[in-house]
Amino acid sequence: MNNKFKFLAIGISAFVIGLSLNNIAVSGVPSKIAVVDVSAVVNSSAQVQALKKEQQAKAKELVAFVEKARKDVAATTDVKKKQALEDKYNKELNAKRTAIDKNYATKLDAIDKAISAQISTQAKAGNYDVVLAKGVVLYGGTDITEAVKKAVK
Repeated sequence: MNNKFKFLAIGISAFVIGLSLNNIAVSGVPSKIAVVDVSAVVNSSAQVQALKKEQQAKAKELVAFVEKARKDVAATTDVKKKQALEDKYNKELNAKRTAIDKNYATKLDAIDKAISAQISTQAKAGNYDVVLAKGVVLYGGTDITEAVKKAVK
C-alpha cells in the first residue's frame, strides 16, 4: 500500500509540474502575428523601380564606353600604343564599374532600411508582436503587405 501511495504521489506531482511548465511556455507565445510579402513590397516600390531604371541607363553607358574603347584600340596600329590604350580603357572601365556598384549598394541599403522601417511602423500600428515573411508561414497570421506597400510608395 505504501508503494502504491508513493507511486500515486509521484505521478500527481509529475502531472502538476508538467502542467505548470506548459502554462509558462504558452504564456511566452506572442498573441498577434503578422505576415508580409517582402518581395511584393520591394517590386511595388517606386524607389526600387527608379533604381532599376538608373542601373539600366548606367549599363547602357558602360556598353557604349566599351564599344568606343574597342573602336579606338582597333584603329591603333602600333602594338605598344595599342597595349597602353587597352590598359587605360580597362582601368577606366573597372573604375566606372566600381563606382556604379558602390552607388547601387548604397541606394539599395537605404531602400532596404526604409522598407524595414515601414514594416516596423505598420506592425506597431497594428499592435503585432511578431512579423514574419509570408513565404515562411504555412498558415495563419494577418497579412499586412498592402498596408506596407501603400506606406512605402
